[in-house]
Amino acid sequence: MSQLQPLRGMVDLLPEQTHRWQAVEAVARALFQRSGVEEIRTPLLELTDLFARGIGQATDVVGKEMYSFLDRGDRSCTLRPEGTASVVRAAIQHGLLSQGAQKLWYSGPMFRYERPQAGRQRQFHQIGVEFLGVTSARSDVEVIALAWDFLGELGVSGLELQINSLGTLEDRQRYRHQLVNWLGARVDQLDADSQQRLSTNPMRILDSKNLKTQDLLSDAPTLQEALSEESSERFEAVQLLLNKLSIPFQLNPRLVRGLDYYCHTAFEITSDQLGAQSTVCGGGRYDGLVQQLGGPPTPAVGWALGMERLMLVLGAAALADADGIAARLTSYIAPDLYLVNRGKQAETFALRLARELRAAGVSVELDTSGAAFVKQFKRADRSGAAWAAVIGEEEVESGQMSLKPLLSQAKEHRVALNDLAAVLVILQAAI
Repeated sequence: MSQLQPLRGMVDLLPEQTHRWQAVEAVARALFQRSGVEEIRTPLLELTDLFARGIGQATDVVGKEMYSFLDRGDRSCTLRPEGTASVVRAAIQHGLLSQGAQKLWYSGPMFRYERPQAGRQRQFHQIGVEFLGVTSARSDVEVIALAWDFLGELGVSGLELQINSLGTLEDRQRYRHQLVNWLGARVDQLDADSQQRLSTNPMRILDSKNLKTQDLLSDAPTLQEALSEESSERFEAVQLLLNKLSIPFQLNPRLVRGLDYYCHTAFEITSDQLGAQSTVCGGGRYDGLVQQLGGPPTPAVGWALGMERLMLVLGAAALADADGIAARLTSYIAPDLYLVNRGKQAETFALRLARELRAAGVSVELDTSGAAFVKQFKRADRSGAAWAAVIGEEEVESGQMSLKPLLSQAKEHRVALNDLAAVLVILQAAI
């Protein structure tokens, strides 16, 4: 019988990796709690129409990458390819928008049928922030600052913030007309994908990775030239506030983001931790999406970052600085105590002691192998625990167990089996 394998692009997270993810998620949760941002959790599976309407029929995500199928009720369903549309749908459905501005965050798996590569899988994971019902340039900057500070607290260095303004719908329509006319006169110089996008989603051509097309675009009209006076003033306010917060940024007139619902401020944060600049976070303003999905006119702004890419960046940061924040976050956390035990009565005592110590806040790894003490001590050394407690039949008969130091030259202790307080004193003195 052949060995079962996960689907291509669906990757297991083993315990060591999961620990690192949990450490990152804990930093996010603490930052969002301090910032008054509440967590929301939405279903993995939604009606396909939510994403077709929210993301845009002409986008690659909807046109090529979604996991969609008919369920038993002949409804077209889709595994969510991103988080924003689901958050907006939930806010509309449950009346959150009538309760004032909503500052929300989410985390979890998303799904896109694209070619797997380093930091990008078909099941991938995101942490995202959505501010609903906020309209000012200040709210754009608060959202950007949250992302910037989050990455800083993780120890990610070499950060660069790139920003652009996509203006209003009218600005983009005006610019789209200019861009289509300019590119149409040079269509033979475009790569095949860009030629196809010229009639469906021409602004996505600005995000082309084809070097020849990028060279051509260096002379193309820019969106900033098509912005209204009001849109330009708003973008100037965003830049002024970023300067006030000492968050450095670069203007990138080619930054358009990949989804149709963006307007005004668009941004990406990159890091050079992997060598070349690598995008770790992206987002922007999407004032029309709530109404597009059936809700009242509601301004909104947010961002998302991919956990897989972020973990690669953190791994590089940890290697670059073994004593840095990233290294500490991603390091293995050893138990305080490894409980070596063998023999019927000893194993019962050890099970009870492990439970009592855990209840008292001590991290305990209980060896349940029943192997010889020599093998158990080898595992105790590999665990990284500072202490080993030894309980065998002799210890049961004498009523005392041994506490042996594994990482230091501290002295060995003999402690009564039932004297939990004495064990805690020794362990806490070491901790």
